[in-house]
Amino acid sequence: MDHADHVRLIRAGVEGIGPRWLELGAGEGAFTLALADLLGPGAEIVAVDRDAGAIRRLADELPQRFPGRRLRTVVGDFRQPLPTGPFDGILAANSLHFVTDPAAVLRLAAKELRPGGRVVVVEYDADRGNPWVPHPFSAAQFPGMAADAGLINAREIGRVPSRFLGAIYAAVAEAADTADAADAAGADPALADADTSPASPTAS
Repeated sequence: MDHADHVRLIRAGVEGIGPRWLELGAGEGAFTLALADLLGPGAEIVAVDRDAGAIRRLADELPQRFPGRRLRTVVGDFRQPLPTGPFDGILAANSLHFVTDPAAVLRLAAKELRPGGRVVVVEYDADRGNPWVPHPFSAAQFPGMAADAGLINAREIGRVPSRFLGAIYAAVAEAADTADAADAAGADPALADADTSPASPTAS
């Protein structure tokens, strides 16, 4: 895949949402660059990866390719507590298949989303892996994982063929906003708005 393919895969999950994004397992940033391209000037991306050299190269390349975007790189394991939100979106592109419990990572990530924010994943459409992609999850499995993390409206948004494991897909799910949460609970949204809610997390 090239840059245009990366952009096409995630476009529907990124467009129309705010500019502050967290990326899990950015690596050298093929999808970070696609995200920066789609978000445009004024974007703020926090990219997490264990490979310090890879994200250092990303930090060098992204401002040259897409000026006007703010990038912060974090060397760390995305299975641990994540950079503080709230984020408008979280991207996990070809990264969750490296962990044995990707659903747990989704639950952790969902806590850092603002109401109505989105999680976009890019994965191989398979439920059995290999030494290079040890723990993939298919497009059919994603809605259940998203629901377990408290996310709604999970759906596939893109797909490309792959000679490696058949196909690569992109999918998106959303954090419920106040009205969605109230409806799901069978409550009156007007009453939900009147409830005392905790203070918003401090953005980093």
